[in-house]
Amino acid sequence: MDNLTHSMVGAVLGQMGLKRRSGLGMPTVVIAANIPDIDATCTFFGTASLAMRRGLTHGPLAMLLLPVLLAAIMFLFDRWQAHRGTRPQDRAPVRFGALWLIALIGTLSHPAFDWLNSYGVRLLSPFSEQWFHGDTLFIIDIWLWALLIGGYLWARRGERIDLALMIRRARTIAALACVYIFANGVVTGVAEARAARWLETAGRSPDQVVANPMPLLPWRRDMLWRGEGHHGGFPFSLFDAALPGRQASIGEPTGMDDPAVETARARNRDAGAFLFWSRMPLARRDTNGDLILSDQRFQGVALRGSFVVRVPAGDLR
Repeated sequence: MDNLTHSMVGAVLGQMGLKRRSGLGMPTVVIAANIPDIDATCTFFGTASLAMRRGLTHGPLAMLLLPVLLAAIMFLFDRWQAHRGTRPQDRAPVRFGALWLIALIGTLSHPAFDWLNSYGVRLLSPFSEQWFHGDTLFIIDIWLWALLIGGYLWARRGERIDLALMIRRARTIAALACVYIFANGVVTGVAEARAARWLETAGRSPDQVVANPMPLLPWRRDMLWRGEGHHGGFPFSLFDAALPGRQASIGEPTGMDDPAVETARARNRDAGAFLFWSRMPLARRDTNGDLILSDQRFQGVALRGSFVVRVPAGDLR
């Protein structure tokens, strides 16, 4: 998910009572909810970063080490301020053990939410480089933003009245967020089941059916399928039981049977990284012989340029 979502998840966790366990509790949980994205620095490498992102810093070793590192930094920061005489007098005592627990919970929330979209995350890296995809939420969910931001402000207002009221309100928001996420998961499951049945009726035997979440419309999905060397797609709405037009079952070749794809994987760094990351790769030849790689999940006009690799014909000889 985007970093605003991660930050607000951390903030709501803090309002649920975590921030009361230690001084610096709130900044710790918010930073922890974002800290696995330290691998975002690798975007400097361009397309090659697709093979680096959402891997090692989102896996089990990072879940063990990052909370300890963050807790130590926050603990030492408090001591440094005390030594300089700049430590706020109203700050509660800072306890390393409590900071570690806060940081652990915040850090664990990050891959959990990253898993919810179709971009993917390698939850077991470095022990396994398998990508996991939840296909539940669009990577930027406006409705989840509204719920978390509004809920955080609501809980803050409750804090001025009574600490217990703050905690109850924050827990209510957390429960509503879970209900919203679960409902989206149900929509995805229903969409994939219906699409698989319809494709089978239409004479297709897909080996992959993906319900790609859409922005602003949580009851809709962009249905994507692949099978028998072809790919296709059609829209789905939870409130529309009608089947899409039969043309959606025809499909087009994926192009992945082109021998140049494997040549590009071996010889071109960007192509290798892209194909490692891509869940639904597509390949086609340009008129000049260049190989163009893309991903079926990101064929929208606004995103297409960010997820396309062009391999010069000269690299394929």
